[in-house]
Amino acid sequence: MHGEQSGLVSIRAARPVKEIVEKLKQILRSKAITLFAVVDHSGEAAKAGMIMPNTKLLIFGNPKAGTPLMLAAPSIAIDLPLKILVAEDAAGEASISYNSVQYLAERHGTSPDILKNLSVVEELAAAAAR
Repeated sequence: MHGEQSGLVSIRAARPVKEIVEKLKQILRSKAITLFAVVDHSGEAAKAGMIMPNTKLLIFGNPKAGTPLMLAAPSIAIDLPLKILVAEDAAGEASISYNSVQYLAERHGTSPDILKNLSVVEELAAAAAR
């Protein structure tokens, strides 16, 4: 896990990237959270003739949860929708990373209480890591 100072939380996952991404998609569907995009960083690297460990970025959210946050702290729009990075390291070990809610509160000068709707990212990452 990276330090909170960086704002990035990383947890090890017990399954491969492909399975984590599929599990996250299922969880998002079950919670009626919109998956806006999956950015396949490693796939794009391969298209450019480069090799990169399997790396995917999921971008997701819910306007009913995010819009009030952006009204309260307009600059948070730069960090929304939420994102989860699923990546393998050089040894093939997968991790799940996301911005901590505390970091986002500090970054945008707001109370963590206002951002409680964003704590779903912690739940999603924990569920997908199992």
